[in-house]
Amino acid sequence: LVVLRHSPQLSVFWAVLVLALLIVGRHVVVAAREGMGRLWGLRNAAWELWGSLVAGGRRMVGIGVAVAAAGIIVGSVTMGPGQLITNAVDTMAGGNILLILVLTALASLLLGMGLPTTATYIVMASLTARVIVELAGSAGFVVPLIAAHLFCFYFGILADDTPPVGLAAYAASAIARSRPIRTGVQGFTYDLRTALLPFMFIFNTDLLLLRYASGEFINITSLPEIALIFVTGTVAMLAFAAVTTNFLVVRNRFHESVLLAFVIATLLRPRFFQAQLGWGDRYVWYAVGTLVFAGVYALQRMRRGESGEGWVR
Repeated sequence: LVVLRHSPQLSVFWAVLVLALLIVGRHVVVAAREGMGRLWGLRNAAWELWGSLVAGGRRMVGIGVAVAAAGIIVGSVTMGPGQLITNAVDTMAGGNILLILVLTALASLLLGMGLPTTATYIVMASLTARVIVELAGSAGFVVPLIAAHLFCFYFGILADDTPPVGLAAYAASAIARSRPIRTGVQGFTYDLRTALLPFMFIFNTDLLLLRYASGEFINITSLPEIALIFVTGTVAMLAFAAVTTNFLVVRNRFHESVLLAFVIATLLRPRFFQAQLGWGDRYVWYAVGTLVFAGVYALQRMRRGESGEGWVR
């Protein structure tokens, strides 16, 4: 896939063949080492290969049903009524940019069910990305094209572990031998930070190394500025994960979760505080958010040391 530049399908095909040869080779070597003969090793290898094929087929039944059901929904939408999505979102949102984004995110989740990654992007780019560009522009909110595409693509990918389809959840549950819906719900709680990030692509284009100035978006090329954006963005994602899991170093207390939520807001939308409070610039708010996060981390480290509470809940 990386070196020979084969397609994903061909790469998987060759990987399966190589794995089969490794299974046969291992059984032959083990049989020779134990003095059982090569024929005995080949027979064991054949039984293991047959068992693998049977297990794979059984585990694919649930995924196949989910793909078929999702294909009915996606096919019915993509066969022409693309403009209906724009009209429906426009009518329900009433020009509110936040509602436009929420409704588009829901549409992307619906359309992304059961689709592979490449097909997901094609559907999102042709149906839902243009919804954001057209309606946000009508509402007086300028959105760069790359931000709209990434917004829809992220939510389309999130459909892989979002019940009731959740193909990735079905695959994971087959491996873990767990319930698919419960696995999908648990996976989606872990991916909530991924659901937050696309909104930040729209409201804080610095994360995409784009800045709106003089009526157009310009590239951010300063290396210190790029490093600052990525470091503060990483800290914000750590804080968001700590809030959603209620755990950083130890279990969060209520006021610590509130402070971590403040960290998320200041690091991901520093200009909002700058505009609303009329004080400081984005660098000041970057510093404030980072210091608050460091303070919460230090408090939890001290509490962990005093109580002897472990890293794992």
